[in-house]
Amino acid sequence: MDWPLKVQGRMLHKSDVKEIQILLCKHGHWGRSRLSVAVCEQWNWRRPDGQVKDIACRELLRKLETYGLLILPPRRSMGPKKLPVIADMEIDRGVINCSLSSVQPIGLVNARSCSEDERLFNYLLKNYHYLSFSRPVGQNMKYLIRSADGVVLGCLLFGSAAWKCEDRDRFIGWSATTREANVNLLTNNTRFLILPWVHIKSLASHVLSKVVLRLSVDWLERYGSEITLVETFVDTSRYLGTCYQAANWRYVGQTKGRTRQDRHTTIRVPVKDIYLYPLLRNFRDRLCS
Repeated sequence: MDWPLKVQGRMLHKSDVKEIQILLCKHGHWGRSRLSVAVCEQWNWRRPDGQVKDIACRELLRKLETYGLLILPPRRSMGPKKLPVIADMEIDRGVINCSLSSVQPIGLVNARSCSEDERLFNYLLKNYHYLSFSRPVGQNMKYLIRSADGVVLGCLLFGSAAWKCEDRDRFIGWSATTREANVNLLTNNTRFLILPWVHIKSLASHVLSKVVLRLSVDWLERYGSEITLVETFVDTSRYLGTCYQAANWRYVGQTKGRTRQDRHTTIRVPVKDIYLYPLLRNFRDRLCS
């Protein structure tokens, strides 16, 4: 094996792996979660808000085990827990067919700020979005879309950006090294739902234009770091991306029909159009620095 070894964006030396092995020997009763926190603290591996990057560290440890460099404690749970089963919720499913002006001003409610709002958000995405919903990984923002009188019209979810995306990366102009350092300055609009009984012309594009005005501020408040660019991937077998175009998101190309788990280029998924929305005028300077 060639050293240093690059894992999860970190350059590891033999001495780094030795440190982990020593922790395993000293604390054989630890589980994987406790070990990952200890490694993060020892390396001072933290997010901009000061929290340890234990999820990324757990993935690093798992990869080191697959390379034969560690023997980790047995898993105590099999991967991320799914959302608990949510009983059917009482919501108004009456058809809404009106003009945008009649429901203005549209409100974007941070669903993470209230347990009932988050429960409703999870329920709506799980039951009405074609991709369903289990649990987001990493940093994320959840918004409920409400009319002026409080009626829920849909949901927006932002989460981790794609690690690699050829056409996106070409548009930004960053190197692989810079991308690995700064990809956390991007977020992905992973879910966008207008409820199926809501028929309001231009609502979707209006919501997209509205959310980008507050997204970076909300992200900074929650995680202590800024967001410079927003991305999304539109399944061309289902949608035309019209609402993103109308909201001035930039079409920059298409995906290759692969997923982030496709390490051997064997998994095929629908090709998706790539749309980006810069939140800063000098976004390239910030992302390529």
